[in-house]
Amino acid sequence: MAHLMEDPAFWVAVAFVIFAAFMLWKVSSKITDALDGRAAGISKELDDAAALREEAQALLASYQRKQRDALAEADDIVAQAKVEAERLAADAEVALEAEIKRRTEMALEKITQAETQVVQEVRNTAIDVAIKAAGSLIKENIDEAKAASLINESIGDIEGKLH
Repeated sequence: MAHLMEDPAFWVAVAFVIFAAFMLWKVSSKITDALDGRAAGISKELDDAAALREEAQALLASYQRKQRDALAEADDIVAQAKVEAERLAADAEVALEAEIKRRTEMALEKITQAETQVVQEVRNTAIDVAIKAAGSLIKENIDEAKAASLINESIGDIEGKLH
């Protein structure tokens, strides 16, 4: 052991161990504090990340709810639009049928008026033709003496009918 005490490598090793122990003793608290600080920072970041994740999930759930509500509202709007379109189509059909009926009646009325007018024109034409024919026949078949006698007879009939 005496020989070990004289060896400079031994003393360098002892000095190194003492220095390392001293440094470990002084620096270990700082290393521990630094590691604890880093662990606390990591823990805080994890907590913040978890809180952000929960907030994101809540926000996602809120948007999904809003999307479902919007889809339901859109479906309701579409259903109401279909009902309204069907009602409008039915109203338009009823209005169209009424318009067709009214126009048909007007056309029939015009046809009836035209028929009446044509019949009256034919009668008037027939009367004119009959009067002209009668006038021609009278001129051809009745002489003046017979015409005067018929006129006097007609005047006598009128006097009898007036009293």
